[in-house]
Amino acid sequence: MMNRRFAVNLIARYALLTGAAGLIAACSPQQAAFSSVDVTGAEYAKSFELTDHNGQVRHLSDFAGKVVVMFFGYTQCPDVCPTTMTEMAGIKRALGPDGDRLQILFVTVDPERDTPSVLKGYMANFDPSFLALYAPLDKLAEVAKEYKIYYKKVEGKTDSSYTMDHSAGSYVYDTKGQLRLFTRYGSDPKGLTEDVRILLKQTS
Repeated sequence: MMNRRFAVNLIARYALLTGAAGLIAACSPQQAAFSSVDVTGAEYAKSFELTDHNGQVRHLSDFAGKVVVMFFGYTQCPDVCPTTMTEMAGIKRALGPDGDRLQILFVTVDPERDTPSVLKGYMANFDPSFLALYAPLDKLAEVAKEYKIYYKKVEGKTDSSYTMDHSAGSYVYDTKGQLRLFTRYGSDPKGLTEDVRILLKQTS
């Protein structure tokens, strides 16, 4: 039978070793934290088939090698949408040469008024590389469900003066087309800029 002194010494040595291991772990560099909400592994918003403002059918795989930021809105939005697009243009500029590896996608929730020509002109206000995408009105609900996006038509004084309530956030995909982040409207653009840098480094 193990004597008491030997057992005490054994326990003490084990505690010392595990304590040292804990210190080593605590001193190890941690993986960089994202400013945006990390949704890696989510079982939604995995792919799409939408038409861009040039009439070309697009899929997520078309943008392999780039970080993709995808936002849902509409061109007659008075504040959230133009603010978001302006911030995205600023983020692309802040990335310098890496800005060419960032693709911004704007998906309209108002295909009745947002025709391809309207969408093309709207994107030109921010950056010529930005792409607007749309689904036919009868398919929009299916897309919104896949992306967990809320939208609702709010009637105006005339048939054409309605507004659209909609979710105000963006999905961020890494260069392999994997959904990684969700960034809320009103978040500091500097945080998303650094998040994009991290994703570019992780998958470059």
